[in-house]
Amino acid sequence: MAADIDGFPTGFFRRTDESPDDRFYVPDRFVTHIDDRAIEAVGSLYDELGLDGRVLDIMSSWVSHFRIAPRELVVLGMNEQELSANTAASSTMLHDLNADPTIPFEDGRFDAVTCCVSVDYLTRPIEVFREVRRVLIAGGRFVCTFSNRCFPTKAIHGWLATDDRGHVEIVREFFRRSGGWGDVRAELRTSPAEPGDPLYAVWSTAL
Repeated sequence: MAADIDGFPTGFFRRTDESPDDRFYVPDRFVTHIDDRAIEAVGSLYDELGLDGRVLDIMSSWVSHFRIAPRELVVLGMNEQELSANTAASSTMLHDLNADPTIPFEDGRFDAVTCCVSVDYLTRPIEVFREVRRVLIAGGRFVCTFSNRCFPTKAIHGWLATDDRGHVEIVREFFRRSGGWGDVRAELRTSPAEPGDPLYAVWSTAL
């Protein structure tokens, strides 16, 4: 069961399904969890930010939504078959960040880290964000993107209890509390005037 963290409401990081995540992710899910418009928005943001060097995609799957694969893309996630099917990946790593938030790479290993539609599942996010900062070079970016979809039994209760604006503020707070980051940017990357999944992005640069 997730521990409470000072400053967050009791039970914020608990989930309806507290069974081990490695059981939940045993079945292969070769689906995209956002629609084509939102996927295009993710790729456009990655291009805009110039994420083309050594990139780590945490909580990854069979697709990482880069328009052009970066020079090196390491995908870290929970399902071996899905990771192996990621054609943009240079290498794969099975790792459960909720069981062990340590990212098994040396300091300054990556130029950028991405987390697409998964930040809402982190039960120890402050520790994970600190680890992301550790494996980034100074000036490297950590980019979190998310929509309004999720597996509700596995998303943290604090996420489920608020709306899109609240989700943005939650991720901002993860950056603030973990330390070592510059200004935090947050944007809605899809047009609210058009139908489809919204795509929000929150990112910052390692100091």
